[in-house]
Amino acid sequence: MTEENLLTRQFEASRDHLRAVAYRMLGSRAEVEDAVQEAWLRVSRYDMSDVANLRGWLTTVVARICLDMLRARKSRKEEPMGPHVPEPVDETREREAEMADSVGAALLVVLETLQPAERLAFVLHDMFAVPFDEIAPIVGRSVDASRQLASRARRRVQGAPVPETDLPRQRGIVDAFLKASREGDFEGLLAVLDPDVVFRADQAAVRLGSLPEIRGADAVAQTFKGRAQAAQAALVDGEMGVAVVLGGQLRIALRVSFRDGRIAGIDAMADAERIATLDVEMLER
Repeated sequence: MTEENLLTRQFEASRDHLRAVAYRMLGSRAEVEDAVQEAWLRVSRYDMSDVANLRGWLTTVVARICLDMLRARKSRKEEPMGPHVPEPVDETREREAEMADSVGAALLVVLETLQPAERLAFVLHDMFAVPFDEIAPIVGRSVDASRQLASRARRRVQGAPVPETDLPRQRGIVDAFLKASREGDFEGLLAVLDPDVVFRADQAAVRLGSLPEIRGADAVAQTFKGRAQAAQAALVDGEMGVAVVLGGQLRIALRVSFRDGRIAGIDAMADAERIATLDVEMLER
């Protein structure tokens, strides 16, 4: 048997597995077939002599392809009529019917609410037992950050309370917070802070002079009063946050969580390596 024929047989032996991975990532039969076909094109051009675990390697290849497809779907300017709805698998094909049964339409609908990186981390780890040290390079983040992505996705899937997702409303809250901060408006800060708000800072932010943790609206408002001159509203990994840019470089990223129309949590990250893993999109003032 030639090396090419052997590779073809090995790929075909993994095809159903790759379809299962892609289906959980994409929820679309047509896109599943496109992703698996693209994986075959890549593997057929690649020198496989140094690949010890072909099935595992193919899983990561398909995952990367699906991640790109999900991001493209999210970033399209022309939005479809209504949200993307996962397609049911053709019941006339036995293995695809089994695939649909194993996933469930309800789960696919929940998966559609996740950010692409969250979905990938959850699907690969929780459904296919891929370790986080293999997931991390796919999403371009640290192992800990990848674990957090999966954890956040898991809470959504399990129906646990999750942060509010109305970005326009959140943007207004963050803008009001930054305006009050810049102007030293203590009462304005209190108006947008939850009474039990918690501010947390990583070690790098602590070295810059921050306290590691501050609790309560009064204390957090006092901390931010008269500051935020270099801060700007931003999307941090697709969620509302704040970016502090100094000398044209992102120095601090703040994750912001919300409860009942107010800011309930602020997590400050100043570690350069951690910031490099974040997807930060600055929003115009």
